[in-house]
Amino acid sequence: MAIGDSLTIMSLDEGRKLPFWRSPLALLSVMAFAMPVAFATWSALLNNFVIEMAGFDGSDIGWLHTVREIPGFLAIGVIFLLLFIREQVLGLVSLVLLGVATALTAQFPSLGGLLIVTLLSSIGFHYYETVNQSLQLQWIRKDRAPQVLGYLLAIGSGATLLAYAAIVVTWRAYDLSYDFVYWISGGATALLALACFLIYPQFESPNPQRKTMVLRRRYWLYYALQFMSGARRQIFMVFAGFMMVERFGFEVHQITALYMVTLLVNMAVAPVLGHVVGRFGERLALMVEYTGLGMIFVLYAGLYVFDWGFQLAAGLYVVNHIFFALALAIKTYFQKIADPEDIAPTAAVAFTINHIAAVFLPFLLGYLWLSSPTAVFIVAAGMACVSLGLSCLVPRHPVPGNETVFSARAAQPAE
Repeated sequence: MAIGDSLTIMSLDEGRKLPFWRSPLALLSVMAFAMPVAFATWSALLNNFVIEMAGFDGSDIGWLHTVREIPGFLAIGVIFLLLFIREQVLGLVSLVLLGVATALTAQFPSLGGLLIVTLLSSIGFHYYETVNQSLQLQWIRKDRAPQVLGYLLAIGSGATLLAYAAIVVTWRAYDLSYDFVYWISGGATALLALACFLIYPQFESPNPQRKTMVLRRRYWLYYALQFMSGARRQIFMVFAGFMMVERFGFEVHQITALYMVTLLVNMAVAPVLGHVVGRFGERLALMVEYTGLGMIFVLYAGLYVFDWGFQLAAGLYVVNHIFFALALAIKTYFQKIADPEDIAPTAAVAFTINHIAAVFLPFLLGYLWLSSPTAVFIVAAGMACVSLGLSCLVPRHPVPGNETVFSARAAQPAE
Protein backbone atom coordinates (compact mmCIF):
# COMPACT_ATOMS: atom_id res chain seq x y z
CA MET A 1 0.00 0.00 0.00
CA ALA A 2 1.27 3.46 -0.84
CA ILE A 3 -0.12 6.91 -0.39
CA GLY A 4 0.09 7.36 -4.15
CA ASP A 5 -2.56 4.65 -4.54
CA SER A 6 -5.17 7.24 -3.64
CA LEU A 7 -4.42 8.94 -6.97
CA THR A 8 -4.73 5.72 -8.97
CA ILE A 9 -7.85 5.43 -11.10
CA MET A 10 -9.05 1.93 -11.91
CA SER A 11 -12.22 0.43 -13.31
CA LEU A 12 -14.83 -1.08 -11.06
CA ASP A 13 -14.10 -4.54 -12.50
CA GLU A 14 -10.41 -4.13 -11.69
CA GLY A 15 -11.28 -2.96 -8.21
CA ARG A 16 -13.37 -6.06 -7.58
CA LYS A 17 -10.27 -8.19 -8.26
CA LEU A 18 -8.29 -6.48 -5.49
CA PRO A 19 -8.04 -8.08 -2.04
CA PHE A 20 -11.37 -7.60 -0.31
CA TRP A 21 -10.04 -5.06 2.18
CA ARG A 22 -9.17 -2.71 -0.72
CA SER A 23 -12.22 -3.45 -2.88
CA PRO A 24 -15.06 -1.01 -3.69
CA LEU A 25 -17.37 -2.91 -1.33
CA ALA A 26 -14.81 -2.61 1.47
CA LEU A 27 -14.63 1.16 0.92
CA LEU A 28 -18.42 1.40 1.09
CA SER A 29 -18.29 -0.62 4.30
CA VAL A 30 -15.67 1.62 5.95
CA MET A 31 -17.62 4.73 4.95
CA ALA A 32 -20.81 3.15 6.29
CA PHE A 33 -18.98 2.62 9.59
CA ALA A 34 -17.29 6.04 9.78
CA MET A 35 -20.33 8.28 9.32
CA PRO A 36 -22.43 7.02 12.28
CA VAL A 37 -19.55 7.38 14.74
CA ALA A 38 -19.93 11.17 14.56
CA PHE A 39 -23.61 11.43 13.66
CA ALA A 40 -24.86 8.90 16.20
CA THR A 41 -22.92 10.55 19.01
CA TRP A 42 -24.20 13.97 17.99
CA SER A 43 -27.77 12.65 17.96
CA ALA A 44 -27.47 10.74 21.24
CA LEU A 45 -26.25 13.77 23.20
CA LEU A 46 -28.19 16.46 21.37
CA ASN A 47 -31.48 16.56 23.26
CA ASN A 48 -29.83 16.53 26.66
CA PHE A 49 -27.16 19.00 25.56
CA VAL A 50 -29.57 21.59 24.18
CA ILE A 51 -31.92 21.32 27.18
CA GLU A 52 -29.22 21.33 29.88
CA MET A 53 -26.61 23.63 28.34
CA ALA A 54 -28.59 25.86 25.98
CA GLY A 55 -32.07 25.92 27.57
CA PHE A 56 -33.94 24.86 24.44
CA ASP A 57 -37.72 24.46 24.23
CA GLY A 58 -39.83 22.86 21.49
CA SER A 59 -39.58 25.83 19.12
CA ASP A 60 -35.80 26.06 19.53
CA ILE A 61 -35.26 22.40 18.69
CA GLY A 62 -37.57 22.83 15.71
CA TRP A 63 -35.47 25.72 14.40
CA LEU A 64 -32.27 23.75 14.93
CA HIS A 65 -33.53 20.86 12.86
CA THR A 66 -34.86 23.21 10.19
CA VAL A 67 -31.37 24.66 9.79
CA ARG A 68 -29.93 21.15 9.85
CA GLU A 69 -32.08 20.18 6.89
CA ILE A 70 -31.23 23.17 4.67
CA PRO A 71 -28.13 21.45 3.21
CA GLY A 72 -30.30 18.43 2.44
CA PHE A 73 -32.62 20.70 0.50
CA LEU A 74 -29.57 22.08 -1.34
CA ALA A 75 -28.10 18.63 -2.06
CA ILE A 76 -28.70 19.35 -5.73
CA GLY A 77 -25.49 21.38 -5.46
CA VAL A 78 -23.65 18.05 -5.59
CA ILE A 79 -24.27 18.03 -9.34
CA PHE A 80 -22.30 21.28 -9.69
CA LEU A 81 -19.47 20.02 -7.47
CA LEU A 82 -19.16 16.84 -9.53
CA LEU A 83 -18.00 19.01 -12.45
CA PHE A 84 -14.77 19.55 -10.50
CA ILE A 85 -14.54 16.73 -7.91
CA ARG A 86 -14.86 12.98 -8.31
CA GLU A 87 -17.78 11.43 -6.43
CA GLN A 88 -15.56 9.28 -4.25
CA VAL A 89 -13.41 12.27 -3.23
CA LEU A 90 -16.46 14.44 -2.54
CA GLY A 91 -17.91 11.76 -0.28
CA LEU A 92 -14.72 11.55 1.79
CA VAL A 93 -14.30 15.34 2.02
CA SER A 94 -17.90 15.54 3.23
CA LEU A 95 -17.13 12.95 5.91
CA VAL A 96 -14.18 15.03 7.11
CA LEU A 97 -16.41 18.12 7.37
CA LEU A 98 -19.02 16.15 9.33
CA GLY A 99 -16.35 14.91 11.75
CA VAL A 100 -14.72 18.30 12.33
CA ALA A 101 -18.04 20.12 12.84
CA THR A 102 -19.23 17.43 15.27
CA ALA A 103 -16.02 17.81 17.27
CA LEU A 104 -16.73 21.55 17.67
CA THR A 105 -20.39 21.23 18.67
CA ALA A 106 -19.99 21.68 22.45
CA GLN A 107 -17.99 24.87 21.93
CA PHE A 108 -21.17 26.74 21.03
CA PRO A 109 -23.84 26.21 23.79
CA SER A 110 -26.27 28.82 22.45
CA LEU A 111 -28.98 28.90 19.83
CA GLY A 112 -26.97 31.04 17.41
CA GLY A 113 -23.74 29.08 17.84
CA LEU A 114 -25.45 25.73 17.53
CA LEU A 115 -27.25 26.82 14.38
CA ILE A 116 -23.92 27.65 12.72
CA VAL A 117 -22.01 24.51 13.71
CA THR A 118 -25.05 22.34 12.95
CA LEU A 119 -25.27 23.85 9.49
CA LEU A 120 -21.63 22.90 8.82
CA SER A 121 -21.99 19.35 10.10
CA SER A 122 -25.19 19.01 8.10
CA ILE A 123 -23.45 20.01 4.88
CA GLY A 124 -21.00 17.21 5.50
CA PHE A 125 -23.70 14.71 6.41
CA HIS A 126 -26.10 15.42 3.56
CA TYR A 127 -23.49 15.72 0.82
CA TYR A 128 -21.93 12.47 2.04
CA GLU A 129 -25.31 10.73 2.05
CA THR A 130 -26.11 11.96 -1.46
CA VAL A 131 -22.81 10.72 -2.89
CA ASN A 132 -22.87 7.51 -0.86
CA GLN A 133 -26.31 6.57 -2.16
CA SER A 134 -25.11 7.19 -5.71
CA LEU A 135 -21.95 5.12 -5.26
CA GLN A 136 -23.88 2.25 -3.68
CA LEU A 137 -26.30 2.03 -6.58
CA GLN A 138 -23.48 2.25 -9.14
CA TRP A 139 -21.06 -0.17 -7.46
CA ILE A 140 -23.45 -2.87 -6.22
CA ARG A 141 -24.88 -5.32 -8.73
CA LYS A 142 -28.65 -5.14 -9.11
CA ASP A 143 -29.22 -8.80 -8.35
CA ARG A 144 -27.51 -8.44 -4.96
CA ALA A 145 -28.46 -4.86 -4.09
CA PRO A 146 -31.14 -5.53 -1.43
CA GLN A 147 -28.93 -7.99 0.44
CA VAL A 148 -25.76 -5.85 0.25
CA LEU A 149 -27.64 -2.70 1.25
CA GLY A 150 -29.00 -4.63 4.23
CA TYR A 151 -25.45 -5.60 5.26
CA LEU A 152 -24.26 -2.01 4.88
CA LEU A 153 -27.13 -0.91 7.11
CA ALA A 154 -26.02 -3.48 9.66
CA ILE A 155 -22.44 -2.14 9.54
CA GLY A 156 -23.73 1.38 10.14
CA SER A 157 -25.81 0.06 13.00
CA GLY A 158 -22.73 -1.61 14.45
CA ALA A 159 -20.80 1.67 14.39
CA THR A 160 -23.70 3.43 16.03
CA LEU A 161 -23.90 0.69 18.65
CA LEU A 162 -20.21 1.12 19.40
CA ALA A 163 -20.68 4.86 19.91
CA TYR A 164 -23.74 4.33 22.13
CA ALA A 165 -22.03 1.61 24.18
CA ALA A 166 -19.05 3.85 24.83
CA ILE A 167 -21.36 6.60 26.09
CA VAL A 168 -23.40 4.30 28.32
CA VAL A 169 -20.35 2.65 29.88
CA THR A 170 -18.23 5.77 30.37
CA TRP A 171 -20.59 8.76 30.73
CA ARG A 172 -21.31 8.40 34.44
CA ALA A 173 -18.35 6.20 35.38
CA TYR A 174 -15.84 8.81 34.24
CA ASP A 175 -18.05 11.90 34.53
CA LEU A 176 -17.45 12.77 30.89
CA SER A 177 -18.23 16.17 29.43
CA TYR A 178 -20.16 16.92 26.25
CA ASP A 179 -17.03 18.64 24.94
CA PHE A 180 -14.81 15.56 25.34
CA VAL A 181 -17.26 13.10 23.75
CA TYR A 182 -17.94 15.33 20.76
CA TRP A 183 -14.20 15.80 20.17
CA ILE A 184 -13.47 12.06 20.28
CA SER A 185 -16.35 10.98 18.02
CA GLY A 186 -15.95 13.75 15.47
CA GLY A 187 -12.21 13.27 15.33
CA ALA A 188 -12.58 9.52 14.76
CA THR A 189 -14.87 10.07 11.76
CA ALA A 190 -12.53 12.65 10.23
CA LEU A 191 -9.50 10.37 10.66
CA LEU A 192 -11.28 7.36 9.12
CA ALA A 193 -12.24 9.46 6.10
CA LEU A 194 -8.66 10.64 5.64
CA ALA A 195 -7.44 7.04 5.91
CA CYS A 196 -9.88 5.99 3.17
CA PHE A 197 -8.50 8.67 0.88
CA LEU A 198 -4.96 7.44 1.40
CA ILE A 199 -5.63 3.69 1.19
CA TYR A 200 -8.15 3.21 -1.62
CA PRO A 201 -7.75 3.83 -5.36
CA GLN A 202 -10.26 5.97 -7.22
CA PHE A 203 -12.81 3.53 -8.64
CA GLU A 204 -14.24 4.37 -12.06
CA SER A 205 -17.88 3.39 -12.55
CA PRO A 206 -18.69 1.77 -15.91
CA ASN A 207 -21.39 4.32 -16.74
CA PRO A 208 -20.20 7.97 -16.74
CA GLN A 209 -22.70 10.05 -14.79
CA ARG A 210 -24.50 13.04 -16.22
CA LYS A 211 -23.30 16.33 -14.73
CA THR A 212 -26.61 18.12 -15.24
CA MET A 213 -29.85 18.06 -13.27
CA VAL A 214 -32.08 15.16 -14.24
CA LEU A 215 -35.85 15.33 -13.80
CA ARG A 216 -37.74 12.64 -15.67
CA ARG A 217 -41.49 12.19 -15.74
CA ARG A 218 -41.17 8.42 -15.50
CA TYR A 219 -39.42 8.81 -12.10
CA TRP A 220 -42.36 10.70 -10.60
CA LEU A 221 -43.36 7.95 -8.15
CA TYR A 222 -39.78 7.73 -6.86
CA TYR A 223 -39.80 11.49 -6.30
CA ALA A 224 -43.14 11.30 -4.47
CA LEU A 225 -41.95 8.49 -2.21
CA GLN A 226 -38.81 10.47 -1.41
CA PHE A 227 -40.82 13.58 -0.53
CA MET A 228 -43.15 11.76 1.83
CA SER A 229 -40.29 9.77 3.36
CA GLY A 230 -38.43 12.96 4.21
CA ALA A 231 -41.47 14.63 5.73
CA ARG A 232 -42.49 11.64 7.83
CA ARG A 233 -38.99 10.72 8.99
CA GLN A 234 -38.28 14.30 9.98
CA ILE A 235 -41.11 14.34 12.50
CA PHE A 236 -39.77 11.21 14.12
CA MET A 237 -36.15 12.39 14.20
CA VAL A 238 -37.01 15.76 15.73
CA PHE A 239 -39.71 14.88 18.23
CA ALA A 240 -39.50 11.20 19.24
CA GLY A 241 -36.20 11.54 21.09
CA PHE A 242 -37.14 14.99 22.37
CA MET A 243 -40.31 13.46 23.84
CA MET A 244 -38.31 10.85 25.74
CA VAL A 245 -36.29 13.58 27.46
CA GLU A 246 -39.00 16.23 27.90
CA ARG A 247 -41.95 14.01 28.93
CA PHE A 248 -40.28 11.02 30.55
CA GLY A 249 -37.12 12.67 31.89
CA PHE A 250 -34.60 10.35 30.25
CA GLU A 251 -30.96 11.17 31.12
CA VAL A 252 -28.02 10.88 28.69
CA HIS A 253 -27.12 7.30 29.61
CA GLN A 254 -30.78 6.23 29.54
CA ILE A 255 -31.63 7.68 26.14
CA THR A 256 -28.38 6.28 24.80
CA ALA A 257 -29.23 2.84 26.21
CA LEU A 258 -32.53 3.03 24.33
CA TYR A 259 -30.64 3.86 21.15
CA MET A 260 -28.35 0.89 21.84
CA VAL A 261 -31.23 -1.55 22.08
CA THR A 262 -32.62 -0.10 18.85
CA LEU A 263 -29.31 -0.59 17.09
CA LEU A 264 -28.87 -4.15 18.33
CA VAL A 265 -32.25 -5.01 16.87
CA ASN A 266 -31.42 -3.23 13.60
CA MET A 267 -28.08 -5.03 13.28
CA ALA A 268 -29.89 -8.35 13.47
CA VAL A 269 -32.88 -7.37 11.38
CA ALA A 270 -31.43 -5.19 8.57
CA PRO A 271 -29.74 -8.01 6.61
CA VAL A 272 -32.88 -10.11 6.99
CA LEU A 273 -35.01 -7.25 5.69
CA GLY A 274 -32.67 -6.91 2.72
CA HIS A 275 -33.36 -10.55 1.84
CA VAL A 276 -37.08 -9.99 2.38
CA VAL A 277 -37.11 -7.08 -0.09
CA GLY A 278 -35.18 -9.20 -2.58
CA ARG A 279 -37.62 -12.10 -2.17
CA PHE A 280 -40.99 -10.33 -2.00
CA GLY A 281 -40.28 -7.08 -3.85
CA GLU A 282 -40.32 -3.39 -3.10
CA ARG A 283 -44.08 -2.93 -3.26
CA LEU A 284 -44.94 -5.30 -0.41
CA ALA A 285 -42.00 -4.09 1.69
CA LEU A 286 -43.08 -0.46 1.43
CA MET A 287 -46.72 -1.28 2.14
CA VAL A 288 -45.73 -3.12 5.32
CA GLU A 289 -43.44 -0.26 6.37
CA TYR A 290 -46.04 2.48 5.99
CA THR A 291 -48.84 0.49 7.59
CA GLY A 292 -46.66 -0.16 10.62
CA LEU A 293 -45.44 3.43 10.87
CA GLY A 294 -48.96 4.80 10.72
CA MET A 295 -50.02 2.62 13.65
CA ILE A 296 -46.92 3.58 15.64
CA PHE A 297 -47.48 7.31 15.20
CA VAL A 298 -51.08 6.95 16.39
CA LEU A 299 -49.80 5.21 19.52
CA TYR A 300 -47.21 7.97 19.98
CA ALA A 301 -50.07 10.46 19.99
CA GLY A 302 -51.84 8.37 22.61
CA LEU A 303 -48.87 8.70 24.97
CA TYR A 304 -49.90 12.31 25.57
CA VAL A 305 -53.54 11.40 26.14
CA PHE A 306 -53.25 8.25 28.24
CA ASP A 307 -50.82 7.36 31.01
CA TRP A 308 -49.22 4.45 29.18
CA GLY A 309 -45.74 4.99 30.59
CA PHE A 310 -42.22 5.23 29.23
CA GLN A 311 -41.98 1.48 28.60
CA LEU A 312 -44.44 1.65 25.72
CA ALA A 313 -42.76 4.77 24.36
CA ALA A 314 -39.40 3.02 24.38
CA GLY A 315 -40.84 -0.09 22.73
CA LEU A 316 -42.46 1.97 19.98
CA TYR A 317 -39.15 3.72 19.37
CA VAL A 318 -37.42 0.40 18.73
CA VAL A 319 -40.16 -0.99 16.49
CA ASN A 320 -40.27 2.28 14.54
CA HIS A 321 -36.65 1.81 13.50
CA ILE A 322 -37.36 -1.71 12.29
CA PHE A 323 -39.96 -0.37 9.89
CA PHE A 324 -37.65 2.46 8.84
CA ALA A 325 -35.07 -0.12 7.73
CA LEU A 326 -37.48 -1.24 5.00
CA ALA A 327 -36.91 2.14 3.34
CA LEU A 328 -33.97 0.54 1.49
CA ALA A 329 -36.72 -0.66 -0.88
CA ILE A 330 -37.00 2.90 -2.24
CA LYS A 331 -33.32 2.73 -3.27
CA THR A 332 -33.62 -0.64 -4.97
CA TYR A 333 -36.86 0.43 -6.68
CA PHE A 334 -35.03 3.36 -8.24
CA GLN A 335 -32.01 1.25 -9.17
CA LYS A 336 -34.32 -1.05 -11.14
CA ILE A 337 -36.10 1.70 -13.10
CA ALA A 338 -33.21 4.14 -13.65
CA ASP A 339 -30.92 4.66 -16.61
CA PRO A 340 -27.42 3.85 -15.26
CA GLU A 341 -26.04 7.31 -16.13
CA ASP A 342 -28.91 9.00 -14.23
CA ILE A 343 -28.00 7.64 -10.80
CA ALA A 344 -25.69 10.40 -9.50
CA PRO A 345 -27.73 13.44 -10.64
CA THR A 346 -31.02 11.81 -9.65
CA ALA A 347 -29.62 10.96 -6.21
CA ALA A 348 -28.90 14.67 -5.73
CA VAL A 349 -32.34 15.70 -6.98
CA ALA A 350 -34.03 13.05 -4.83
CA PHE A 351 -32.15 14.19 -1.75
CA THR A 352 -33.35 17.73 -2.37
CA ILE A 353 -36.93 16.51 -2.81
CA ASN A 354 -36.59 14.41 0.33
CA HIS A 355 -35.75 17.57 2.29
CA ILE A 356 -38.33 20.00 0.92
CA ALA A 357 -40.73 19.35 3.77
CA ALA A 358 -37.85 18.92 6.22
CA VAL A 359 -36.91 22.58 5.83
CA PHE A 360 -40.22 23.98 7.06
CA LEU A 361 -41.84 21.15 9.03
CA PRO A 362 -39.56 21.20 12.12
CA PHE A 363 -40.08 24.83 13.08
CA LEU A 364 -43.78 24.82 12.17
CA LEU A 365 -44.44 21.64 14.12
CA GLY A 366 -42.17 22.94 16.87
CA TYR A 367 -44.70 25.69 17.54
CA LEU A 368 -47.56 23.17 17.29
CA TRP A 369 -45.66 21.00 19.80
CA LEU A 370 -45.88 23.79 22.39
CA SER A 371 -49.67 23.50 22.41
CA SER A 372 -50.31 19.90 21.32
CA PRO A 373 -47.63 17.20 20.98
CA THR A 374 -50.46 14.78 20.16
CA ALA A 375 -51.31 16.75 17.02
CA VAL A 376 -47.71 16.49 15.80
CA PHE A 377 -47.84 12.70 15.80
CA ILE A 378 -51.31 12.65 14.23
CA VAL A 379 -49.85 14.67 11.34
CA ALA A 380 -47.11 12.04 11.01
CA ALA A 381 -49.69 9.24 10.95
CA GLY A 382 -51.52 11.03 8.15
CA MET A 383 -48.29 11.23 6.16
CA ALA A 384 -47.74 7.50 6.64
CA CYS A 385 -51.19 6.90 5.14
CA VAL A 386 -50.32 9.00 2.08
CA SER A 387 -47.08 7.03 1.69
CA LEU A 388 -49.05 3.78 1.90
CA GLY A 389 -51.23 4.94 -0.98
CA LEU A 390 -48.16 5.76 -3.07
CA SER A 391 -46.55 2.40 -2.33
CA CYS A 392 -49.57 0.66 -3.85
CA LEU A 393 -48.54 2.20 -7.19
CA VAL A 394 -45.16 0.41 -7.23
CA PRO A 395 -45.29 -2.53 -9.68
CA ARG A 396 -44.30 -6.01 -8.56
CA HIS A 397 -41.42 -6.11 -11.06
CA PRO A 398 -40.19 -2.56 -11.70
CA VAL A 399 -37.93 -2.01 -14.72
CA PRO A 400 -37.48 0.86 -17.19
CA GLY A 401 -40.83 1.22 -18.90
CA ASN A 402 -42.68 -0.35 -15.99
CA GLU A 403 -42.11 2.27 -13.30
CA THR A 404 -45.67 2.27 -11.89
CA VAL A 405 -48.80 0.14 -12.07
CA PHE A 406 -50.08 2.66 -14.61
CA SER A 407 -47.21 2.05 -17.04
CA ALA A 408 -48.30 1.16 -20.54
CA ARG A 409 -45.86 -1.73 -20.89
CA ALA A 410 -45.93 -4.52 -18.30
CA ALA A 411 -42.46 -5.66 -17.31
CA GLN A 412 -41.61 -9.33 -17.33
CA PRO A 413 -40.33 -10.95 -14.11
CA ALA A 414 -36.57 -11.26 -13.95
CA GLU A 415 -35.25 -14.72 -14.74
